[in-house]
Amino acid sequence: MTNGVAGVVLAGGHATRMGGGDKSLHLLDDRPILAHVIERLRPQVGEIVLNANGDPARFSTSGLEVIADPTLELGPDLGPLGGILAGMIWASTHPARYPHIVTVAADTPFFPDTLAGRFLAALADGGRDSVVLAASGGQVHPTFGLWPVALKDDLQAFLASNGAASVRRFASQNRPPLVVDFTIPDRIDPFFNVNTPEDLAQARDFMRSLKG
Repeated sequence: MTNGVAGVVLAGGHATRMGGGDKSLHLLDDRPILAHVIERLRPQVGEIVLNANGDPARFSTSGLEVIADPTLELGPDLGPLGGILAGMIWASTHPARYPHIVTVAADTPFFPDTLAGRFLAALADGGRDSVVLAASGGQVHPTFGLWPVALKDDLQAFLASNGAASVRRFASQNRPPLVVDFTIPDRIDPFFNVNTPEDLAQARDFMRSLKG
């Protein structure tokens, strides 16, 4: 468990390339993709919540509290930033008063099991009020980040002015975010996400290869 950090699983995508529904509920190795995400994240954080809009009952088997975007105040469909804000609001009112949240995407079952630890190490070197983002293969993955909860009011004001802007735009508005590279040579991208039926087939092949 990583003290002082809560995990927020972002599950707000529309899954149009998967035919609709929730990508994270498709089966991978006889379990929902979401179950793999939770399993990887749980040892890294103090507590996990799931960000999703609509009926939370569809995620009842996850065992997680489901928190929705603050859409009543800011409008519908805020994108990943809406989920990040929801996580910050939850963390700020939680009895543990988590000072940081780590966000991960619900459709990315192979992300590093060192994610939170390496984010915190980068934060120790770069300043406690910095945003930390993940990268691999020369690409930044902004839905995988460590966010100071103290930025909650800034993010709310940003969304009120800009709507569903990019995560990187907000992360860079005060200072450049810290970036941690998780590239693993000769292996599937750890941030490979399941967007299409073909991606799901590839994820199943990779899962079988991990089992030998």
